[in-house]
Amino acid sequence: MLSFSLFPFRPLLTSLLRPTSLLRPLSSVLSPPSLIDLRSDTVTRPTPEMRAVIAAAPVGDDQFGEDPSVNALQDQGAALLGKEAALWLPTGTMANQVALRLLTQPGDDVIVSRESHLVWHEAGAGAANSGIQFTEIGEAGSFSAEQFLAARKPRGHMLYPPTTLVSVENTHNRAGGIVLTPDRTTAICAAAREHGVATLLDGARLWNAAVALRTTPAALAQPFDVVWAALSKGLGAPAGSLLAGPRELIARAVRVRRMFGGAMRQVGLLAAAGSYAITSHYDRLADDHANARLIAERVAQSPRVRLDIATVQTNIVVFHLEPGGPDAATVVARARERGVWLIAFGPRTLRVVTHLEVTCAQCVEAAEILAELCGADA
Repeated sequence: MLSFSLFPFRPLLTSLLRPTSLLRPLSSVLSPPSLIDLRSDTVTRPTPEMRAVIAAAPVGDDQFGEDPSVNALQDQGAALLGKEAALWLPTGTMANQVALRLLTQPGDDVIVSRESHLVWHEAGAGAANSGIQFTEIGEAGSFSAEQFLAARKPRGHMLYPPTTLVSVENTHNRAGGIVLTPDRTTAICAAAREHGVATLLDGARLWNAAVALRTTPAALAQPFDVVWAALSKGLGAPAGSLLAGPRELIARAVRVRRMFGGAMRQVGLLAAAGSYAITSHYDRLADDHANARLIAERVAQSPRVRLDIATVQTNIVVFHLEPGGPDAATVVARARERGVWLIAFGPRTLRVVTHLEVTCAQCVEAAEILAELCGADA
């Protein structure tokens, strides 16, 4: 019975138990060394230096507020994001969902950018957990204060779900990692404040936005009531996000985190990794941006690719395949056969994401392969 239950994993177990495998890192057994994984910046693994920090991290019971590594990271995060307090959460989706629960009531309307992560990539959690609806506005990952005001629904009307929250995603994933400038976000927040609407900054890749704009995360977060930023994307930590805002609201977030199953115990191991990622991997994000631009410029030369180079501002490249050539699924499959992994964002749309585990040379190689495959006949 045991051998039957392990049957699907037998090839992996056999590989792991070979004497030579026992001398290699697990990561090298699970994925070939020649692999160029551009599916997401979430695929990174802890560096040896980060693993050493994790192993040495002082820990305690975080549900009693006694984990020194968590407490230190939360203080560090609050300072970096320019808010009174911060709370560690295991995922960015949970950060978004905790914020929704704190800032809305069932039946409320939340305004977001078109194709936002809240709507497209969180499994309907906003409706399931908080009973809210979304209104998507704008284009290319952005919207203006005027568009927000035009979409806002008033409070106290018997027919309309009141707009009580507006969320801005910076950088914007499905729009290709574009950054929203402070003048635009400040105008949106000012318009929202005038009408009593709360503001949320979905900063899954806020660090990338700050590097691209040559400013600080705190400056980008300043006009917003609440902000969160991921530690497990470009920064390369294995897990975790920081939700930051007024002290009273973050105190209430502790209970909501538990309601959503995110309260943990000796989580300082992950917190220490997050703190190390901030201090050691932040400055190198510019390298990822340069590598993404390199890929975009080469792929855009293919006559069957539609890609606006101006949208490649950080570490994400989203491009579209013109009719007459292969579709996205075909390119993904053929690229995988040649050691390049990426994902389809639609029937004829592809995305690549650069990160700390892909070198400039690998990006050059991947760009040549993708340009060739995208330009092939169907």
